[in-house]
Amino acid sequence: MHGDADLAEPARLMGEPARAAMLVALLDGRSLPASELAAIAGVAPPTASSHLSQLLAGGLVTDRKLGRHRYFALSGPDVANAVEALQQIAPRRTVTSYAQATAGERLALARSCYDHFAGRLALDLADALVADGALAQLVAGEPGRLLDAGTPLAVRFRLAELDGASRRPAVRGCLDWTERRPHIAGRLGMHLLEQLLAEGWVVRRSGDRSLRVTEAGDRVFAALALAARARYTAQTSMPA
Repeated sequence: MHGDADLAEPARLMGEPARAAMLVALLDGRSLPASELAAIAGVAPPTASSHLSQLLAGGLVTDRKLGRHRYFALSGPDVANAVEALQQIAPRRTVTSYAQATAGERLALARSCYDHFAGRLALDLADALVADGALAQLVAGEPGRLLDAGTPLAVRFRLAELDGASRRPAVRGCLDWTERRPHIAGRLGMHLLEQLLAEGWVVRRSGDRSLRVTEAGDRVFAALALAARARYTAQTSMPA
């Protein structure tokens, strides 16, 4: 028999600035070595080790040893969702340099959110799939629905190949902390990000979880946004 959830414990772990910086750095779903997390958090390696030990004990991260180094990752999508949810209500830091402003704009445009695609372009992709009839309108925090894997966009993104064996929801609306609307999470979100990377439309950056959009990607996302707007205009202008 279990009592109510002890919210104070994960809140304590996330509430320390160095640990919070490490968790945000791991939001792109990759594993990072302790030395890199120490540099990101701005603390000495022994201090970083202490923080990482606490995150491990609290179940927020996992670790594995490769050679002489230990690599750390978020323990799963639930932790990523919790960190993203806190970003929704967290106050925004004051931007004091051009570098900070540039980094913020990169993150707002396109980034990885654990294992799926986020940012303005992710919203354009979701809108296009909804307008195409492939996907039901998303609601933040709730399971979504694939409607038709045979629409033009569904075929282009090979949605029929979506893995159905996992217990993870096929589609979930994940509230985008920069756009304040849901982008696509779940197995479909992971599938789409893998497709974007495989096609070379976006590439990962070193240093943060923003994604660089290639020239080919620019053309794809421009076409998606145009198609979504055209379908929306056609639907709203139809007589009742």
